[in-house]
Amino acid sequence: MTRRVVDASVAVKWVVPEAHSPAALSLLSPTHRLAAPDLLYVESANVFWKRVRRGIMTPDEARVAITSLTSFPLVIHPSTSMVAAALDIAVQAGRTAYDSLYLALAVAEGCPLVTADERLFNSLQGSLLAPHVRWVADAGI
Repeated sequence: MTRRVVDASVAVKWVVPEAHSPAALSLLSPTHRLAAPDLLYVESANVFWKRVRRGIMTPDEARVAITSLTSFPLVIHPSTSMVAAALDIAVQAGRTAYDSLYLALAVAEGCPLVTADERLFNSLQGSLLAPHVRWVADAGI
């Protein structure tokens, strides 16, 4: 069983068809053990809220999407246990504390963070954190 940390950019693709949704959905295989900080739900709800504001989703569709998301098999970790490490990573990597929370969990779990956030992924290439992040399309490797 492969362990992976997933961020909201991946989780949203489980309930909203987008580019790389098939790759994100493949992570839901029983061969993967997925983890995330509790922040994942708030970040995902924010994505759905933005979609409602843009007229891409209805409020009802957004509620269904966030409810569906909470039913997926994730091991959820409280943010409080990683917030200090996330701050250190944010300062070191020049990334937001939000992104760094996922990275802190990946480092603590000894497995990669899978992301579909291109800016995050690209910004970490060539850094000491690069081994801890994997692009969603390459997540099964």
